[in-house]
Amino acid sequence: MKKGIANLTVGDKFEGFLLINDATKGTTSNGKPFLTLMLRDESGEIESKLWDATKEDEENLVGEQIIHVTGDINQFRGKNQLRIHSIRLSQETDQVQVSDFVGKAPVGKEELGEKLTEAIFEMKNPTLQRIVRGFVKKYQHELLIYPAAAKNHHDVASGLAYHIVSMVGVARQLHELYPSINKDLLYAGIILHDIGKIKELSGVVSTTYTLEGKLLGHITIMVEEIAEMAKELQVEDKEEVLILQHLILSHHGKAEWGSPKPPMVKEAELLHLIDLIDAKMNMLDKALDKVQPGEFTERLFAMDNRSFYKPSFE
Repeated sequence: MKKGIANLTVGDKFEGFLLINDATKGTTSNGKPFLTLMLRDESGEIESKLWDATKEDEENLVGEQIIHVTGDINQFRGKNQLRIHSIRLSQETDQVQVSDFVGKAPVGKEELGEKLTEAIFEMKNPTLQRIVRGFVKKYQHELLIYPAAAKNHHDVASGLAYHIVSMVGVARQLHELYPSINKDLLYAGIILHDIGKIKELSGVVSTTYTLEGKLLGHITIMVEEIAEMAKELQVEDKEEVLILQHLILSHHGKAEWGSPKPPMVKEAELLHLIDLIDAKMNMLDKALDKVQPGEFTERLFAMDNRSFYKPSFE
Protein backbone atom coordinates (compact mmCIF):
# COMPACT_ATOMS: atom_id res chain seq x y z
CA MET A 1 0.00 0.00 0.00
CA LYS A 2 1.33 3.44 -0.95
CA LYS A 3 2.15 6.06 1.67
CA GLY A 4 0.52 9.47 1.89
CA ILE A 5 -2.36 11.15 3.73
CA ALA A 6 -5.03 9.49 1.58
CA ASN A 7 -3.62 6.03 2.31
CA LEU A 8 -3.50 6.22 6.13
CA THR A 9 -5.92 4.09 8.17
CA VAL A 10 -7.94 4.77 11.33
CA GLY A 11 -5.65 5.14 14.34
CA ASP A 12 -2.58 6.18 12.31
CA LYS A 13 -0.76 9.28 13.49
CA PHE A 14 0.31 12.00 11.07
CA GLU A 15 2.94 14.72 11.26
CA GLY A 16 3.97 16.68 8.21
CA PHE A 17 3.11 19.28 5.61
CA LEU A 18 -0.17 19.40 3.67
CA LEU A 19 -1.71 21.76 1.13
CA ILE A 20 -5.12 23.33 1.84
CA ASN A 21 -7.27 22.52 -1.18
CA ASP A 22 -10.32 24.27 0.19
CA ALA A 23 -11.46 25.90 3.45
CA THR A 24 -15.11 26.39 4.42
CA LYS A 25 -16.43 28.28 7.44
CA GLY A 26 -19.12 26.75 9.64
CA THR A 27 -20.83 27.22 12.99
CA THR A 28 -21.63 24.52 15.55
CA SER A 29 -25.12 24.12 17.06
CA ASN A 30 -23.98 26.14 20.08
CA GLY A 31 -22.69 29.00 17.89
CA LYS A 32 -18.94 28.28 17.90
CA PRO A 33 -17.03 28.83 14.63
CA PHE A 34 -15.11 26.01 12.95
CA LEU A 35 -13.35 25.40 9.63
CA THR A 36 -13.75 22.40 7.33
CA LEU A 37 -10.39 21.93 5.61
CA MET A 38 -9.80 19.73 2.58
CA LEU A 39 -6.11 18.86 2.83
CA ARG A 40 -3.96 17.13 0.24
CA ASP A 41 -0.60 15.72 -0.67
CA GLU A 42 0.47 13.73 -3.75
CA SER A 43 -1.56 10.69 -2.64
CA GLY A 44 -4.92 12.50 -2.56
CA GLU A 45 -7.00 14.44 -0.05
CA ILE A 46 -8.63 14.10 3.35
CA GLU A 47 -11.18 16.19 5.24
CA SER A 48 -10.36 17.79 8.59
CA LYS A 49 -12.25 19.97 11.08
CA LEU A 50 -10.58 22.79 12.99
CA TRP A 51 -12.83 23.45 16.00
CA ASP A 52 -12.95 26.80 17.81
CA ALA A 53 -11.43 28.54 14.79
CA THR A 54 -10.27 32.10 15.46
CA LYS A 55 -10.60 35.09 13.13
CA GLU A 56 -6.87 34.71 12.48
CA ASP A 57 -7.41 31.06 11.47
CA GLU A 58 -10.17 32.10 9.05
CA GLU A 59 -7.89 34.70 7.45
CA ASN A 60 -4.76 32.52 7.22
CA LEU A 61 -6.08 29.01 6.52
CA VAL A 62 -7.27 29.43 2.95
CA GLY A 63 -6.90 27.53 -0.34
CA GLU A 64 -3.35 26.94 -1.66
CA GLN A 65 -1.70 27.61 1.72
CA ILE A 66 0.78 25.00 2.96
CA ILE A 67 0.44 24.01 6.62
CA HIS A 68 2.33 21.83 9.08
CA VAL A 69 -0.06 19.52 10.93
CA THR A 70 0.07 16.88 13.64
CA GLY A 71 -2.92 14.69 14.24
CA ASP A 72 -4.43 11.24 13.90
CA ILE A 73 -6.90 9.52 11.58
CA ASN A 74 -10.43 8.81 12.74
CA GLN A 75 -13.63 8.02 10.84
CA PHE A 76 -16.87 9.93 10.38
CA ARG A 77 -19.82 8.56 8.41
CA GLY A 78 -17.65 5.89 6.81
CA LYS A 79 -14.93 8.29 5.62
CA ASN A 80 -11.51 8.95 7.07
CA GLN A 81 -10.89 12.35 8.69
CA LEU A 82 -7.75 13.93 10.09
CA ARG A 83 -8.21 15.01 13.72
CA ILE A 84 -5.90 18.01 14.22
CA HIS A 85 -3.70 18.24 17.32
CA SER A 86 -1.58 21.19 16.15
CA ILE A 87 -1.46 23.35 13.04
CA ARG A 88 0.71 26.19 11.71
CA LEU A 89 1.42 27.88 8.40
CA SER A 90 4.60 26.78 6.62
CA GLN A 91 7.61 29.09 6.69
CA GLU A 92 10.29 29.82 4.12
CA THR A 93 12.80 27.77 6.11
CA ASP A 94 10.57 24.67 5.72
CA GLN A 95 11.54 24.62 2.00
CA VAL A 96 8.21 23.27 0.74
CA GLN A 97 6.29 24.44 -2.33
CA VAL A 98 2.80 23.95 -3.73
CA SER A 99 3.97 21.62 -6.54
CA ASP A 100 5.18 19.14 -3.88
CA PHE A 101 1.56 18.39 -2.95
CA VAL A 102 -0.02 17.94 -6.38
CA GLY A 103 -0.46 14.36 -7.57
CA LYS A 104 1.13 13.60 -10.94
CA ALA A 105 0.31 11.12 -13.70
CA PRO A 106 2.56 8.02 -13.65
CA VAL A 107 3.87 8.94 -17.12
CA GLY A 108 5.90 12.13 -17.68
CA LYS A 109 4.46 14.94 -19.80
CA GLU A 110 7.25 14.64 -22.42
CA GLU A 111 6.39 10.98 -23.03
CA LEU A 112 2.67 11.80 -23.08
CA GLY A 113 3.36 14.48 -25.70
CA GLU A 114 5.28 11.98 -27.85
CA LYS A 115 2.47 9.41 -27.64
CA LEU A 116 -0.10 12.03 -28.66
CA THR A 117 2.05 12.96 -31.67
CA GLU A 118 2.34 9.26 -32.62
CA ALA A 119 -1.45 8.89 -32.56
CA ILE A 120 -1.90 11.94 -34.81
CA PHE A 121 0.68 10.52 -37.26
CA GLU A 122 -1.41 7.32 -37.49
CA MET A 123 -4.41 9.32 -38.73
CA LYS A 124 -4.98 9.33 -42.51
CA ASN A 125 -8.13 11.46 -42.88
CA PRO A 126 -6.80 14.97 -43.71
CA THR A 127 -9.79 16.88 -42.26
CA LEU A 128 -9.78 15.06 -38.93
CA GLN A 129 -6.01 15.16 -38.67
CA ARG A 130 -5.86 18.92 -39.35
CA ILE A 131 -8.56 19.65 -36.75
CA VAL A 132 -6.81 17.55 -34.10
CA ARG A 133 -3.41 19.09 -34.93
CA GLY A 134 -5.00 22.53 -34.64
CA PHE A 135 -6.22 21.85 -31.09
CA VAL A 136 -3.03 20.15 -29.92
CA LYS A 137 -1.09 23.19 -31.13
CA LYS A 138 -3.60 25.67 -29.63
CA TYR A 139 -3.50 24.03 -26.17
CA GLN A 140 -0.01 22.47 -26.30
CA HIS A 141 0.99 23.76 -22.84
CA GLU A 142 -2.28 23.23 -20.94
CA LEU A 143 -2.99 19.86 -22.54
CA LEU A 144 0.11 18.31 -20.97
CA ILE A 145 -0.33 19.71 -17.43
CA TYR A 146 -4.11 19.85 -16.78
CA PRO A 147 -6.01 17.25 -14.74
CA ALA A 148 -8.97 15.42 -16.33
CA ALA A 149 -11.28 16.23 -13.39
CA ALA A 150 -11.57 18.22 -10.17
CA LYS A 151 -11.92 14.89 -8.33
CA ASN A 152 -12.68 11.21 -9.06
CA HIS A 153 -10.68 10.04 -12.09
CA HIS A 154 -7.32 11.36 -13.38
CA ASP A 155 -7.48 14.33 -10.95
CA VAL A 156 -3.70 14.86 -11.06
CA ALA A 157 -1.23 17.02 -12.97
CA SER A 158 -1.04 15.73 -16.58
CA GLY A 159 -4.15 13.63 -15.84
CA LEU A 160 -5.91 14.87 -18.97
CA ALA A 161 -3.12 13.80 -21.34
CA TYR A 162 -2.66 10.51 -19.45
CA HIS A 163 -6.41 9.77 -19.78
CA ILE A 164 -6.31 10.54 -23.52
CA VAL A 165 -3.17 8.46 -24.16
CA SER A 166 -4.59 5.50 -22.18
CA MET A 167 -7.82 5.66 -24.20
CA VAL A 168 -5.86 5.77 -27.47
CA GLY A 169 -4.09 2.58 -26.35
CA VAL A 170 -7.44 0.83 -25.81
CA ALA A 171 -8.74 2.12 -29.17
CA ARG A 172 -5.65 0.84 -30.99
CA GLN A 173 -6.21 -2.68 -29.59
CA LEU A 174 -9.94 -2.62 -30.37
CA HIS A 175 -9.26 -1.56 -33.96
CA GLU A 176 -7.18 -4.71 -34.40
CA LEU A 177 -10.12 -6.80 -33.13
CA TYR A 178 -12.76 -4.84 -35.07
CA PRO A 179 -11.13 -3.48 -38.28
CA SER A 180 -14.44 -1.90 -39.41
CA ILE A 181 -13.93 0.84 -36.79
CA ASN A 182 -13.01 4.20 -38.33
CA LYS A 183 -9.79 4.62 -36.36
CA ASP A 184 -9.23 8.25 -37.44
CA LEU A 185 -12.69 9.29 -36.23
CA LEU A 186 -12.30 7.38 -32.96
CA TYR A 187 -8.81 8.84 -32.34
CA ALA A 188 -10.08 12.37 -33.06
CA GLY A 189 -12.99 11.89 -30.62
CA ILE A 190 -10.68 10.53 -27.93
CA ILE A 191 -8.07 13.29 -28.23
CA LEU A 192 -10.67 16.07 -28.25
CA HIS A 193 -13.46 14.71 -26.00
CA ASP A 194 -12.18 16.32 -22.76
CA ILE A 195 -10.06 19.23 -24.06
CA GLY A 196 -12.95 21.55 -23.11
CA LYS A 197 -11.92 20.87 -19.51
CA ILE A 198 -9.02 23.27 -20.05
CA LYS A 199 -11.67 26.01 -19.95
CA GLU A 200 -14.03 24.17 -17.58
CA LEU A 201 -11.46 23.72 -14.79
CA SER A 202 -9.38 26.35 -13.01
CA GLY A 203 -6.01 24.58 -13.25
CA VAL A 204 -3.83 22.00 -11.54
CA VAL A 205 -3.78 23.32 -7.96
CA SER A 206 -6.99 23.43 -5.87
CA THR A 207 -8.93 22.52 -9.02
CA THR A 208 -12.42 24.05 -9.15
CA TYR A 209 -14.94 24.82 -11.89
CA THR A 210 -14.69 28.13 -13.73
CA LEU A 211 -17.78 30.25 -14.41
CA GLU A 212 -17.72 29.04 -18.04
CA GLY A 213 -17.37 25.49 -16.77
CA LYS A 214 -20.35 25.80 -14.43
CA LEU A 215 -22.63 27.51 -16.95
CA LEU A 216 -21.66 25.69 -20.17
CA GLY A 217 -19.58 22.59 -19.34
CA HIS A 218 -16.74 21.01 -21.32
CA ILE A 219 -19.02 19.30 -23.85
CA THR A 220 -20.72 22.52 -25.03
CA ILE A 221 -17.40 24.40 -24.94
CA MET A 222 -15.73 21.82 -27.21
CA VAL A 223 -18.58 21.52 -29.72
CA GLU A 224 -18.39 25.31 -30.25
CA GLU A 225 -14.59 25.22 -30.49
CA ILE A 226 -14.68 22.48 -33.17
CA ALA A 227 -17.03 24.65 -35.25
CA GLU A 228 -14.63 27.61 -34.89
CA MET A 229 -11.56 25.51 -35.74
CA ALA A 230 -13.29 24.00 -38.80
CA LYS A 231 -14.17 27.49 -40.05
CA GLU A 232 -10.61 28.66 -39.49
CA LEU A 233 -9.32 25.67 -41.49
CA GLN A 234 -12.07 26.17 -44.13
CA VAL A 235 -13.45 22.64 -43.70
CA GLU A 236 -16.74 23.60 -42.00
CA ASP A 237 -18.84 21.94 -44.74
CA LYS A 238 -17.21 18.52 -44.35
CA GLU A 239 -19.31 15.70 -42.84
CA GLU A 240 -16.36 14.77 -40.60
CA VAL A 241 -16.88 17.99 -38.63
CA LEU A 242 -20.54 17.22 -37.88
CA ILE A 243 -19.79 13.62 -36.89
CA LEU A 244 -16.87 14.70 -34.69
CA GLN A 245 -19.15 17.19 -32.92
CA HIS A 246 -21.62 14.35 -32.36
CA LEU A 247 -18.87 12.22 -30.76
CA ILE A 248 -18.15 15.04 -28.31
CA LEU A 249 -21.85 15.69 -27.59
CA SER A 250 -22.60 12.02 -26.90
CA HIS A 251 -19.48 10.79 -25.09
CA HIS A 252 -21.17 10.75 -21.66
CA GLY A 253 -23.72 8.32 -23.11
CA LYS A 254 -26.99 9.57 -21.60
CA ALA A 255 -28.78 12.84 -20.85
CA GLU A 256 -28.69 12.12 -17.09
CA TRP A 257 -24.90 11.72 -17.33
CA GLY A 258 -24.51 15.06 -19.12
CA SER A 259 -24.75 14.22 -22.83
CA PRO A 260 -27.33 16.21 -24.85
CA LYS A 261 -27.47 13.32 -27.36
CA PRO A 262 -26.99 9.55 -26.99
CA PRO A 263 -24.37 7.95 -29.28
CA MET A 264 -25.81 7.42 -32.77
CA VAL A 265 -22.60 6.55 -34.64
CA LYS A 266 -20.63 3.35 -33.99
CA GLU A 267 -17.44 5.23 -33.05
CA ALA A 268 -19.47 7.47 -30.71
CA GLU A 269 -20.71 4.40 -28.81
CA LEU A 270 -17.16 3.07 -28.62
CA LEU A 271 -15.76 6.42 -27.44
CA HIS A 272 -18.30 6.42 -24.60
CA LEU A 273 -17.40 2.86 -23.56
CA ILE A 274 -13.62 3.42 -23.70
CA ASP A 275 -14.03 6.62 -21.65
CA LEU A 276 -16.03 4.69 -19.03
CA ILE A 277 -13.49 1.86 -18.87
CA ASP A 278 -10.50 4.17 -18.43
CA ALA A 279 -12.22 6.44 -15.87
CA LYS A 280 -13.50 3.51 -13.78
CA MET A 281 -10.20 1.60 -13.82
CA ASN A 282 -8.38 4.76 -12.69
CA MET A 283 -10.84 5.35 -9.83
CA LEU A 284 -10.64 1.72 -8.72
CA ASP A 285 -6.83 1.62 -8.84
CA LYS A 286 -6.72 4.78 -6.70
CA ALA A 287 -9.18 3.40 -4.13
CA LEU A 288 -7.65 -0.11 -3.98
CA ASP A 289 -4.16 1.37 -3.46
CA LYS A 290 -5.43 2.65 -0.09
CA VAL A 291 -6.45 -0.75 1.32
CA GLN A 292 -4.71 -4.00 2.22
CA PRO A 293 -5.50 -7.36 0.54
CA GLY A 294 -8.60 -8.83 2.18
CA GLU A 295 -10.16 -5.40 2.83
CA PHE A 296 -12.90 -3.34 1.18
CA THR A 297 -12.46 0.19 -0.14
CA GLU A 298 -14.59 3.04 1.19
CA ARG A 299 -17.84 3.59 -0.70
CA LEU A 300 -17.13 5.22 -4.06
CA PHE A 301 -19.79 7.78 -4.94
CA ALA A 302 -18.90 7.77 -8.65
CA MET A 303 -19.24 3.96 -8.73
CA ASP A 304 -22.89 3.85 -7.57
CA ASN A 305 -21.71 4.16 -3.95
CA ARG A 306 -20.24 0.63 -4.02
CA SER A 307 -17.33 -0.66 -1.94
CA PHE A 308 -14.82 -2.88 -3.76
CA TYR A 309 -12.97 -5.86 -2.29
CA LYS A 310 -9.21 -6.35 -2.77
CA PRO A 311 -8.55 -10.11 -3.15
CA SER A 312 -5.75 -11.56 -1.03
CA PHE A 313 -4.39 -13.82 -3.83
CA GLU A 314 -2.34 -12.82 -6.87
